[in-house]
Amino acid sequence: MVRRKTMKIYTRTGDLGQTSLWGRAAEKRVAKNSSRVKAYGAVDEANAVIGVARAHLQHGSQLDAVLEQIQHRLFAIGADLSNISPDRENRITDSDVTYLETQIDAWDADLTPLRHFILPAGSLAVVHLHQARTVIRRAERDSVALLETDPGLVPIVRYLNRLSDLLFIAARYVNHLDGTPDCTAKF
Repeated sequence: MVRRKTMKIYTRTGDLGQTSLWGRAAEKRVAKNSSRVKAYGAVDEANAVIGVARAHLQHGSQLDAVLEQIQHRLFAIGADLSNISPDRENRITDSDVTYLETQIDAWDADLTPLRHFILPAGSLAVVHLHQARTVIRRAERDSVALLETDPGLVPIVRYLNRLSDLLFIAARYVNHLDGTPDCTAKF
């Protein structure tokens, strides 16, 4: 029997509040509360919330497939955010942003025009899509903070910006499919 070498879940190298980035740069060890770690942590959190939303959707539906594809892209973003090589090639491209825009336009075409602010309300899938949207906004803000030292992250910031729009439209779209009207905010 051939025994495969497996990756350990724990390494003990982060017990004092530091973690390692990857890539070719001078200093790879950083505090776990550094801007870069916050950015990819928020992306990871959003990915998990999208997973929760998907658990409340019909498996294999077109919406589920789009969200799964987005989860793969978020994993790639997390890898790129943790890579500090000055010559890093981001996995996110303009075509990824265009994909999101195309999907936003398709779903939005089926919705009534929005004339008021709305509350994150509806089914569990809907409220989790709204939650994912807010976490993506945080990931975007955290990534913007890195642009000064890493301007190569512009495609990632653009993708995160558009993704928050997509998640908002996706939440409205699920309510539409469920026959649930938007809940207008009263303030």
